[in-house]
Amino acid sequence: MAQNQSTEKSTVLPGGDENTTSGLTPIGHVAQDGVTKLTTQGSTALPTNLTGMVGPSGVGVTTPMAPTVGTVDPMTGRVNSVVLGEKPEKFNGTDFKRWEQKMQLYLSTCGLSKYLTEVCPAISADESNPSIAVVVQAWMYGDYLCKNHSLNGLVNSLYGVYCKISTTKKLWEALHKKYKTEDAGIKKFVVSRFYDFKMVDSKFVVAQVEEFQLLMHEIEAEGMNLSEAFLVGTVIEKLPPGWSDYKNRLMHKTKKMNMEDLSLHLRL
Repeated sequence: MAQNQSTEKSTVLPGGDENTTSGLTPIGHVAQDGVTKLTTQGSTALPTNLTGMVGPSGVGVTTPMAPTVGTVDPMTGRVNSVVLGEKPEKFNGTDFKRWEQKMQLYLSTCGLSKYLTEVCPAISADESNPSIAVVVQAWMYGDYLCKNHSLNGLVNSLYGVYCKISTTKKLWEALHKKYKTEDAGIKKFVVSRFYDFKMVDSKFVVAQVEEFQLLMHEIEAEGMNLSEAFLVGTVIEKLPPGWSDYKNRLMHKTKKMNMEDLSLHLRL
C-alpha cells in the first residue's frame, strides 16, 4: 500500500488488522499479508513503536488462542504483549459493584489499570527533550486503550452517554458518581430486608433459614461484615412462634455455636 512519506508514519506489527489512527482513533482494514500496520497522521502522530490491540483479523491471518493487547513501557517505548483474561458482561445499569470488580480485573490483565487513577504527565511548552514527548504520547495511547475497553463494557445506551468523556479517569469518576450513589440505596434496602425478615410456621424452617442465609451473603457482599455470634443469635430470634420452646433452649445453651452447628440442630 502506498504511503505519503510527508504526512504518515507507520510501524508493522505481527498478526492482525491494518489500523490507521487519525489523532488517537484507529481505523483501517486487514492487510492481505496478515501484517498489522499502525499508521498515524499529522502533528499528533504516535511513536512508531506503539501497538494497538491484536486479535482475530480475518482471511489469511492466524487467529491466536487468546486475544492479546500491546502495553507500552513509558520509559523505553517498548511494547509488551499480554494475554487478556475473560471480559465481563456488559454493564446495563444494575449491580455496578460486581461489574466494576470484574472490569478492573480485566483491565489489570491488560496492563492498563493504572489509567483508572492517573492523569496525563505534564509537559511544559518549552520542553525540548524528545523522550518526554514520547512518554506523554505513550501515556495517551495507553489511556485511549483503557478508556475504550471500559466503554466497550457498557451496553449501547450507556455507551452513548459516556463515549465523549476525554480520559479513563474522568469516565470512571462519572460512573462512580452515578452508580455508587445508587449502590448506597441498594445497601439500605438489603439492611431493611434483613431486619424485616420473619419466619412463619406454615413453611419448613430449614428452607426459611437457608433463605435468610442468602440475605446474609448479600449483606456481606455489600461490605458489611457481621459477627458469627450475631448472625446465630439473629436466626434463633427469628424462628417462628411454634418453635418458641426450642428457641428458648437454644438461647440458654452455654456452648458456643456457629451457623453450621445451628443448621445441623435445626435439621435433627
